[in-house]
Amino acid sequence: MKRTLSIALGLAALGGLTLSPAALAGPRKPLIAPAAACPSQGVLNAPARSQLQAMRCMTDFARRRARLDGLTRSSPLSASSRRKAGDILRCDSFSHFACGRSFTYWMKRSGYLGSCWRVAENIALGTRNGTVRSIFQAWINSPPHRRNILGPYRDLGVGLKTGRLDGRDGIRIWIQHFGSRCGH
Repeated sequence: MKRTLSIALGLAALGGLTLSPAALAGPRKPLIAPAAACPSQGVLNAPARSQLQAMRCMTDFARRRARLDGLTRSSPLSASSRRKAGDILRCDSFSHFACGRSFTYWMKRSGYLGSCWRVAENIALGTRNGTVRSIFQAWINSPPHRRNILGPYRDLGVGLKTGRLDGRDGIRIWIQHFGSRCGH
């Protein structure tokens, strides 16, 4: 599978969400945070911890601009997103179903899912241009990914792994796992 773009997006894992008309129509205010608001968003070689923090910051910035609450960092969703990124690299499969597993597989294994939960997943890959800012910008400009970012969720986990995919080294896999308990 050859890639000619430096960023590729996965398909939205969960559709049909209800969003306010203001969130679905183009934004009145930009949803991309300025560099000063979310440090390390444009630094490809920043420490992974700084990049993960920047991605959470970018997500919350967009949600606040859309008049939504920010998301709570979820340890189980953070673990599931890292494991999902590992699956994509290990099985050489850029897919919501990497290694033949449903996108909720690692959410369940991490202890996040219960009897009534709403969840979604965004996946992306980047190469030389795969900064936090470029990945987030691609997601927010993609209607299915935007629906997830601005969706009815309370919790967020973000994962980033770098490795070999499709015969190419240095591929950066980004995962966002969103979730909330039904009724919340």
